[in-house]
Amino acid sequence: QFQLEESGGGLVQPGGSLRLSCTASGFTLDDYTIGWFRQAPGKEREGIACISNSDGSRYVTDSVKGRFTISRDNAKNTAYLQMNSLKPEDTAVYYCTAEAELSCLIRWPVDYWGQGIQVTVSS
Repeated sequence: QFQLEESGGGLVQPGGSLRLSCTASGFTLDDYTIGWFRQAPGKEREGIACISNSDGSRYVTDSVKGRFTISRDNAKNTAYLQMNSLKPEDTAVYYCTAEAELSCLIRWPVDYWGQGIQVTVSS
């Protein structure tokens, strides 16, 4: 069964850090381009990071540039989103996504989605 599962979310104070994990089951992650999206209450879903399976090239959206880093460990079948210097406006449900044979330069992956995990940044 093809499944993505996020973990590592929770409550953190402004300026703090979290690392989200996205573990794949039922398929080999290194065949897929991985993305992270988020959706805050009352706002549209936003793509925030992408890492290609072909060459490992990475992209992040401007709102998180310099603070968030996407990575992958194919041996563990897991992708990560390291989030530093968190702000209250980063509060959202975060989703990891996957799509085969896709370059992040074309578009970000949307074929498969995890169930989402809550990140709350608040003092």
